[in-house]
Amino acid sequence: MSDTTYIIRSAKILGGDAADLVLRDGIIAEITAPGVASHDGAIEVDAAGLVALPGLVDLHTHLREPGREDAETVESGTRAAAAGGFTAVFAMANTDPVADTAGTVEQVWRLGHEAGYADVQPVGAVTIGLGGEQLAELGAMATSAAQVRVFSDDGTCVHDAVIMRRALEYVKAFDGVIAQHAQEPRLTEDAQMNEGALSGILGLRGWPAVAEEAIIARDVLLAEHVGSRLHVCHVSTAGSVEIVRTAKARGVDVTAEVTPHHLLLTEDLVSSYDPVFKVNPPLRSKADVEALRAGLADGTIDIVATDHAPHPVEDKDCEWSAAAMGMLGLETALGVVAEAMVATGLLDWAGVADRMSVRPARIGRLEGHGRPIAVGEPANLVLLDPARRRTVTASELQSRSPNTPYAGRTLPVTVVATFLRGRATVLDGAVVTAVHA
Repeated sequence: MSDTTYIIRSAKILGGDAADLVLRDGIIAEITAPGVASHDGAIEVDAAGLVALPGLVDLHTHLREPGREDAETVESGTRAAAAGGFTAVFAMANTDPVADTAGTVEQVWRLGHEAGYADVQPVGAVTIGLGGEQLAELGAMATSAAQVRVFSDDGTCVHDAVIMRRALEYVKAFDGVIAQHAQEPRLTEDAQMNEGALSGILGLRGWPAVAEEAIIARDVLLAEHVGSRLHVCHVSTAGSVEIVRTAKARGVDVTAEVTPHHLLLTEDLVSSYDPVFKVNPPLRSKADVEALRAGLADGTIDIVATDHAPHPVEDKDCEWSAAAMGMLGLETALGVVAEAMVATGLLDWAGVADRMSVRPARIGRLEGHGRPIAVGEPANLVLLDPARRRTVTASELQSRSPNTPYAGRTLPVTVVATFLRGRATVLDGAVVTAVHA
């Protein structure tokens, strides 16, 4: 909580009418007509033309610590998160050691608290060591100080149906959710890119859509059978969207996410053989991208999650087959979503707030985030300039790693300020117009 009071002048809440917001003692203390708010000792922020959204929440972030601090740390990753407008991130479990015990998830949670740029909610592993053979300490992680509610072996699939069923049954006791990395391992051995005509032309082993869709279909049936919550990570194919849509129509408690890069980038970029475009799941076809956008717009896909996956230079600056899979996402997510969804008329800013703040907080059972911009609510906010485009420069990013697929690309919108419980974690000095004594 901040000791500083901020008056945000004339911000367009969710892109609608302009208002003044007073942030004091960690909450939104007042919302008034433009120019009305006043408070001694306040810092005034000129937000004319800026859009105010609730602080973004990322349900799928790789912070790499402990074990791969050469790629990212909790501190550098949450700096990147704040720069992208996020006030909370869920840290995936595929660290070294794996976050499969109460002690490890508490360590990650405390590192986030100490860094102070964004709240860090650990994701616990489903199985010990991500090995897929024995359930991890799900109950112990749920009752730890970190209060884990999301469990995932992301990076690998929980491919054993019996283990997946047991996990879904186990987490019901504390309203948890299993977040599945949907990838049938036998169908993707040595796969390098989306399976199709282009993979044949490029001579790269194909990654079929059915490898994703088969796992989603199975897990939807398992979740329905046991009456538990299932979340599908990084949906990437048109067929996956249809499976989720059908499951929801049947009343299955399933949610799904799409990454920013799967909303914008296509497999054609792989023709460059630039490993920055190597990602799991792979970039898909234009038809898949269109289906993903439509699914996000109509609510079949619940949220946008970045799958922020930093890698050191040596793991990406090599031949395609040897390169690690993954790309950065936190600092560019809002701009990519603005280009793919807002500029195309598929979502307005209220819709962006719903998909990038409200729903991810709800799925992760994260209190204090994804809340309405209203008096008395926690002052977790992002201010963005919808008219200010930004050219992405890898060296200027807050992440320790440079593996962004958007380097040199100009994206819509710029994050001007991020507030975590009323404290500015990002604030462009150009909009600070007065500091009252």
